[in-house]
Amino acid sequence: MMLDSKAADIDKEERPEVLSLLPPYEGKTILELGAGIGRFTGDLAKKAGHVIALDFIENVIKKNETINGHYKNVKFLCADVTSPDLAFTEGSLDLIFSNWLLMYLSDKEVENLAERMLKWLKVGGHIFFRESCFHQSGDCKRKNNPTHYREPRFYTKVFKECQATDDSGNSFELSLVGCKCIGAYICWIFQKVVSDNDKGFQRFLDSVQYKSNSILRYERVFGPGYVSTGGIETTKEFVGKLDLKPGQKVLDVGCGIGGGDIYMAEEFDVHVVGIDLSVNMISFALERATGLKCSVEFEVADCTKKVYPDNSFDVIYSRDTILHIHDKPALFRSFYKWLKPGGKLLISDYCKSSKTPSTEFAEYIKQRGYDLHDVKSYGQMLEDAGFDVILAEDRTDQFLQVLQRELNQVEKEKDAFISDFSKEDYDEIVGGWKAKLIRSSSGEQRWGLFLAKKKN
Repeated sequence: MMLDSKAADIDKEERPEVLSLLPPYEGKTILELGAGIGRFTGDLAKKAGHVIALDFIENVIKKNETINGHYKNVKFLCADVTSPDLAFTEGSLDLIFSNWLLMYLSDKEVENLAERMLKWLKVGGHIFFRESCFHQSGDCKRKNNPTHYREPRFYTKVFKECQATDDSGNSFELSLVGCKCIGAYICWIFQKVVSDNDKGFQRFLDSVQYKSNSILRYERVFGPGYVSTGGIETTKEFVGKLDLKPGQKVLDVGCGIGGGDIYMAEEFDVHVVGIDLSVNMISFALERATGLKCSVEFEVADCTKKVYPDNSFDVIYSRDTILHIHDKPALFRSFYKWLKPGGKLLISDYCKSSKTPSTEFAEYIKQRGYDLHDVKSYGQMLEDAGFDVILAEDRTDQFLQVLQRELNQVEKEKDAFISDFSKEDYDEIVGGWKAKLIRSSSGEQRWGLFLAKKKN
């Protein structure tokens, strides 16, 4: 239900974009939850094999049937999605679609429905939903508005944590394959997949290194929207080397909480796809992008497993992320394929001296699980992948200057930082920055900047 006096105009403008986000559904079986008067029912029916349009308000679903009843592949059903009596055969649906439904359910009802939807889906099937978050998005005031305007991370967390097991003991879960802001709303697309037991690193990121509180601490240091060295300052400098043009498509690998993506989309009118392995990072990125009129979308994805069609992007951008990747040559070969001819790759990353590391630095690398190379070797890996390397620079001096400036600012705002977080948080940040300064000043930890181009 759209709480806006211009609902019809908004629907006409946004419906094509919503439909464009759906996975292919030609000939598929679709369950449309909260179908209402049928804003989407007819469009879905034009391509689908079978559509079940469901709403709990009888006169509303009857109006939908009046409008779309000429589609013989649509079944109209008056039912309550929260009722335990509502049941579909497990593994029978290809796509479950809902538009502004979950915000009318309680937290527990959303959790229960998510678990049931996972069971109803076929393996490989998708769930798509769009919700208003934070606050009412329309201009119509209601005396009684039973709506829950939640933070986006609530929905991401609930659906990511769903688990189901079939009669054979196989386990399934939902993988977040896409998120996009459309106006003041957020769209999610999840896919049912066989549970992957190899998620140790992702769990480490979300439960240790990038817990929600840790992300907010980093953002406090780097600036709103950023969790990488130098925040907006280094972003402006590095993005300035890409010569971005309106309409180009950018892939940000390790996008963090999306500040760089929003900057590129707003300033250069490009479309940015941000991927990150951390669910927490992507959840914050969605929150930062909500309501902005720029073309950004975010996805929880492992860049070593993700596959894009060849020649998909004009630019690939990555900030201080690839240090986590141990098979860099394979990743760089993928980057080369994903870029269009003449496309550019920009990377900033932690590096090391070409000398044998000290015992302390070697232990630090091992404890973090990093894979570090000296700047020259890093550039050579890019060349070996086929790139023309334009730039392979040691930027450690700049790194030191930025670190010192960030540390000075945190120490200057000590009382406010402790008030917003805790003394323990303050000590961890200050200690971490001082340790980076020591490692980098000694010459062991380096910071590299790389710009490369795919041959035309």
